[in-house]
Amino acid sequence: MNLTIQKPYLLFIGDVTEGESAKMADGIARWTPENVVGKLSLEGGKVNLDLPELSLKEAVELGAKTLVIGVVNSGGFIPEHWTKTFLQALEAGLDIASGMHKKLEDLPDVAETAQKYGRKLWNVRHPNYYPPIGTGEKRTGKRLLTVGTDCSVGKMFTALAINKALKNKGIKSDFRATGQTGILIEGSGVPIDAVIADFISGGAEMVAPENEPDHWDIIEGQGSLFHPSFAGVTIGLIHGSQPDALVLCHKPTRKWMRGVSEGSYQLPDLQVCMDLNLEVARRTNPNAKFVGLSINTSEMETTEAKNYLKDLEEKYGLPTVDPLQDGVEKIVNKLV
Repeated sequence: MNLTIQKPYLLFIGDVTEGESAKMADGIARWTPENVVGKLSLEGGKVNLDLPELSLKEAVELGAKTLVIGVVNSGGFIPEHWTKTFLQALEAGLDIASGMHKKLEDLPDVAETAQKYGRKLWNVRHPNYYPPIGTGEKRTGKRLLTVGTDCSVGKMFTALAINKALKNKGIKSDFRATGQTGILIEGSGVPIDAVIADFISGGAEMVAPENEPDHWDIIEGQGSLFHPSFAGVTIGLIHGSQPDALVLCHKPTRKWMRGVSEGSYQLPDLQVCMDLNLEVARRTNPNAKFVGLSINTSEMETTEAKNYLKDLEEKYGLPTVDPLQDGVEKIVNKLV
């Protein structure tokens, strides 16, 4: 999927109240700030994102071309009460881009208004092609995949940071997006969780194809092998990626899996998680190995976080970082 969405963006975060629900808006603003004029919230919305709050009129005056729905929710649905804002955006001259599973065209008023004003509706989570069935055949080039103990623990951020660090060292590298946020940041990719199940591994093979022997594809991970809802996506992505290197992402302050009933599923032990990911990865690449741990310590005190990272590094013998606080240089040094 190669996108030609008009920029810059106005990021719509609706009335969500937690940062993780607006991770799509945060990712776009953090990694491509030149493409963003500000954010638009509804009453009750409390996510800051360090962006100016703009009205539709103000955003258009600043040059905004597309309203991007910057919210991610379980199931990818579009709340009905957001429709009014979408209609106003179309009337104001903006296209709309969505990363939800529900298509914008399935909202009759939105589809009619877009046609009336000649606006484009982009459904980033809906591929306009069918990937091939995975073959499992070995491909040239090198690949790193980020995996996690849960959803929303930093897999995309870590992959983007590693790709940037490799490029800064003059090493051939590309970020390979597999989710709606990564696709909007990179401008291309495969929305792997929207691919029909039989073709998930094939979609992963397609997003990171055969390449030069010294080239790294840094592949954005999805879901978790331990998540009761999304493990199927994760296993197909791992098989198709054929990763040479894996980085485990984890948020230690989260005790229960995100998106399911609290108290029903705990996050797995890190060693147990790494062992299972390696077992799955070695099905298509017997030489797969972990090269680092990426830890989200945003809810920990500074001293506590540093001690935690140090303890993990000593316990597992792998470079362990908070990519936002420390960067990923230690992981990249081990990788190369």
